[in-house]
Amino acid sequence: MPDAIFGLPTHILVVHAAVVLIPLAAVGAVVMALSARWSERFGPAVVAVGAVGFLASLASRLSGPSLAQSQGVSEAHHSAGNLLPFFAAGLLIVVTVLWLIDRRGAVARSLSTSILAVVVVAVAVLATGWTIRTGHTGSEQVWQNVVTMITSPQHSLTD
Repeated sequence: MPDAIFGLPTHILVVHAAVVLIPLAAVGAVVMALSARWSERFGPAVVAVGAVGFLASLASRLSGPSLAQSQGVSEAHHSAGNLLPFFAAGLLIVVTVLWLIDRRGAVARSLSTSILAVVVVAVAVLATGWTIRTGHTGSEQVWQNVVTMITSPQHSLTD
């Protein structure tokens, strides 16, 4: 994987795709869990967004070490980033299985499919929460010095 794209670190570019697409797929997954009709109709789009979100999380994970070598990385962000592709993969798997079941067009969901729908919601919440945690620890590391400088008593916006 290249270290930079158009002169910018690859990690910085691909991480934004993961931060947007994983929660977007999670919202779609919750909608699918609530309605088999919506699952049947919008499932392919949600699965596609989830797949691209997973790939973006994987690319973020693979591109992180080269940026970390030059900028450093907090242990919290490193740990969270290492696990994010697993959360994204879990979301992709459960939403794909739900769509494959729902696309058969059954009038009502079976008990096992209803249980799967609950699992989909739980995984969507976990994937979104982990994405937020990972993104927050990364942005905290990047912006901490700027925020400290701006909020310090010696600094004034009118200086």
